[in-house]
Amino acid sequence: MTKDAQITNEQSPAATAVSEIKIFGKWDPSGVSVADPGLRDYINLQPRAIPHTFGAAGNRKYRKQKMSIVERFANDLMGTGHIKDSRVHKKSSGKDTGKKQTTLKVVSEALEIIAERTKKNPLQVMVNALEGTSPREETTRIRQGGIIAHKSVDSAPQRRVDIAIRLISHGAAQRCFKKRYGLAAALADEIIAASNSDNKAYSVSKKEETERVAASAR
Repeated sequence: MTKDAQITNEQSPAATAVSEIKIFGKWDPSGVSVADPGLRDYINLQPRAIPHTFGAAGNRKYRKQKMSIVERFANDLMGTGHIKDSRVHKKSSGKDTGKKQTTLKVVSEALEIIAERTKKNPLQVMVNALEGTSPREETTRIRQGGIIAHKSVDSAPQRRVDIAIRLISHGAAQRCFKKRYGLAAALADEIIAASNSDNKAYSVSKKEETERVAASAR
């Protein structure tokens, strides 16, 4: 065997180091698969020991596509806002606003709970939850003369992921609202329920409601 062939067959030290990196030092993203072909390019599970880019995606168009989905969950948990359906502002405030390390710890604890309950890779369960709560169709408002009509439109892949993360974070906040029930446990319950397409989960019910309204506006 030539020297070039030996280098080709053997994994380089740099590639080996990257493959050994696990999220939070525990969870290996290499075996996680995304079944929905429309979301594969938008659910990023890059191997970072601590999923924190320190604002690298701020004010940069399409940059969040390259951000770890785990970090995006932490960012969304910082502003769950008012969770009551009777309130208009749903993301204007939150008790963890600006506390990135706190929300990263919450996500890490939630992944541990998911792994303990499901005996599966929690990253795969999280991906399944995103696939199950991302609406494929929604409505937009079109003005026709003096009348505003609702029209059904297809959701862009990036928006589907955004909505799924938002619904899951709202569902987790609603589960622990005014209860002796931690946010990490509530997030784990919401992700597990969403991965199983449980209609009782807040995120799944809202996703189905969105698609139902869109279907009636075709």
